[in-house]
Amino acid sequence: MDRSHGRSLTGKSVFLGGHLLIILICGWLLFSDGLSQLGHLVHRDLQWTDPNRACILFACALLYGIRHGITLFYLLARKVEYGEVFGLLLFMALFEIGLLLIGGGAFGTEPVPFRPFDVVAVVLVLIGSGLNSGSEIQRKLWKKDPANRGHCYTGGLFRYSMHINYFGDTVLFTGWSLLTVNHWTLALPLMMAASFIFFHIPALDAYLDDRYGEEFRAYAARTRKFIPFIY
Repeated sequence: MDRSHGRSLTGKSVFLGGHLLIILICGWLLFSDGLSQLGHLVHRDLQWTDPNRACILFACALLYGIRHGITLFYLLARKVEYGEVFGLLLFMALFEIGLLLIGGGAFGTEPVPFRPFDVVAVVLVLIGSGLNSGSEIQRKLWKKDPANRGHCYTGGLFRYSMHINYFGDTVLFTGWSLLTVNHWTLALPLMMAASFIFFHIPALDAYLDDRYGEEFRAYAARTRKFIPFIY
């Protein structure tokens, strides 16, 4: 991944535009006749057996899309490559449309009653979103101070975890998956956590070590890597 700074307005615009298209497809499936047309395509009688739950899952996609736009055009300083853009758009299409269809009962026979556990799932979505975006905004504001230029940010929510933003996304997707009431969808946050721990975090740590040297190593020695207070 190229971590050099750059505006990449075209790439970021394509990325956000593609994500908005995915959300529009979700809306077409849910609020128009998209699901019936999809059923004709796959030769199955598809219908929303749990439309209320589907609406909540659509709201999750909408929230994620808004956060994605803020990240791309306000928080993200590095360049965005087209390989990354199209790879992540494919992933987003699979999980946003897939979770909507599964949780909305497109393949089921009867709705699942709302339970107190669904409230927990919604809270996880909100907490995860806040951890990710909140930590990134804190860092962005800190970096605006010229006195902090060339230094490693270790404050705010990042004092509890070196990669609290990644942890926030994992919490978000855990709640999102739980809302489908299908235990197989929990493979999504598990794979995401594994990707962070074994791929993204080691690569980013190597980059930060090279950029900030002893300042980063001291931070790494006193701070949990991923899960606050645990790991």
